[in-house]
Amino acid sequence: MADQAELMRLLQATACGDQIAFRQLYEKTSPALMGLCMRMLKDRASAEEVLQEAFVKIWYHASEYHEERGKVSTWLTSIVRYRALDFLRARHPQDTSDELLPENASEEPGPLRWAVAGDEMNALQLCLEQLSGEQKQLIVLSFIEGLTHQELMQRVESPLGTIKSWIRRGLQSLRRCLEP
Repeated sequence: MADQAELMRLLQATACGDQIAFRQLYEKTSPALMGLCMRMLKDRASAEEVLQEAFVKIWYHASEYHEERGKVSTWLTSIVRYRALDFLRARHPQDTSDELLPENASEEPGPLRWAVAGDEMNALQLCLEQLSGEQKQLIVLSFIEGLTHQELMQRVESPLGTIKSWIRRGLQSLRRCLEP
């Protein structure tokens, strides 16, 4: 992705309705964001659809970005990631009842969301290192790579209840570690 100052300038212009700046923002960031979509969705057509939806959201919500919460690239990545997770939940409705997916949590940003959305990625990495191997692996596979619970069961060859317990305990540890 482009440097943060350039992305900031383009996002601010986009917030003012500048279509040329929006197109430039898209051109500079879409390759990396498409890569994220492809890793999460594993299907080009679905990835393109999610990326388009994410950029529509970026167009309408550019003014909601706050520099003190983190980098522009992190903000853009989180919008795309959450769109992809929404798409996965729609495709796998059996997983939508689980409280562990970020959108099912409180709408107020919690410690984990702030760390991911902000410049505090190092703190998150340090906290992740304190987790057990299983907890860290499952959280990364679930929240970073976007695997569903069914895919996690196949990947780690463990029962669903065990996977959910490891993730829940890992997230609780991360919250405690990241709380101010």
